[in-house]
Amino acid sequence: MDVKGLNYACTTCHVTKAHKISGRYYSRPAPGRHQLALPADDGERLACESCHSRSPHKKSAILNHHTDKVACQSCHIPRYARGGVYTKMWWDWSSAGKFTKDGKAIVKKDKNGKLAYHSKKGDMRWDANVVPEYFWYNGSMSYLHEGDRIPPHEGPLQLNSLQGNYNDPGARVFPFKVMRGKQPYDPVERMLVVPYLFGKKGTGAYWADYDWKKAAAVGMREAGLPFSGKVSFVETEMFWPITHMVAPKEDSLGCAECHRRNNGRLEHLTGFYLPGRDRWQLLDTLGWVLSGLTVLIILLHAGMRLVSSARRKDADTQGEVDHEK
Repeated sequence: MDVKGLNYACTTCHVTKAHKISGRYYSRPAPGRHQLALPADDGERLACESCHSRSPHKKSAILNHHTDKVACQSCHIPRYARGGVYTKMWWDWSSAGKFTKDGKAIVKKDKNGKLAYHSKKGDMRWDANVVPEYFWYNGSMSYLHEGDRIPPHEGPLQLNSLQGNYNDPGARVFPFKVMRGKQPYDPVERMLVVPYLFGKKGTGAYWADYDWKKAAAVGMREAGLPFSGKVSFVETEMFWPITHMVAPKEDSLGCAECHRRNNGRLEHLTGFYLPGRDRWQLLDTLGWVLSGLTVLIILLHAGMRLVSSARRKDADTQGEVDHEK
């Protein structure tokens, strides 16, 4: 953690006591602790505020007000997978199982040398310097567990759902990596499949026999779950909160990254008024009307001054003529 700076080790923040590693658990509220976590305290540095307090910006009260609704990470982690590293963003298991004509595994890499396709795993995509996606989050998640029935849904199936919204006093705008892909599921039982992957040929292991039905039958049996004998694929997404990879303060986000009309980072977060992004048509109309009236009054005033000045000049000229007479 910045060997040229404070050179923190993981355990500087993630203090371990009685074999329990402290940290910001998903069951804790997103803002975490709002007081300082000093060594004399219990040592659980659960959030940025644990060390930096809720008023870390000594010269900007406006930025300090942001901490009520915006997580520190949202501004101070402008991108993730920085510094020449890549992170997997897409994994499609449905395309696995393809081989060359002579039966050899297909292995493809992208222009950056990252695995783009493998017969065992299917297609995948890696990215670097990724802009996070932002959602309301109060620190709690609900998960789709092994054996749970897939609920009715539109779009990708969410493997975990974020809790919190604008009206939740404990929720804040938080940055996430969203891992997307396609996974095997049982369309009859409406349940994600637990596939048997490793094993010898003839045992049903997918990476030996490359038969999803056999792999699913073995895996589901070992997991003690029902299986209909049918396998399909469902597009999924999973939300991973981003807390590490904090950038130097000079690289933090500027105001215009969010407070702008088009292509702002919070463009898709609706249900609240965001200055610079949102507009109220009636207020805009009244503003233009008042501006127009102001200009009109200025023009009328200027015109009256000109007329008055011209009359005064004519009167002065007439006075001079009378005096000469």
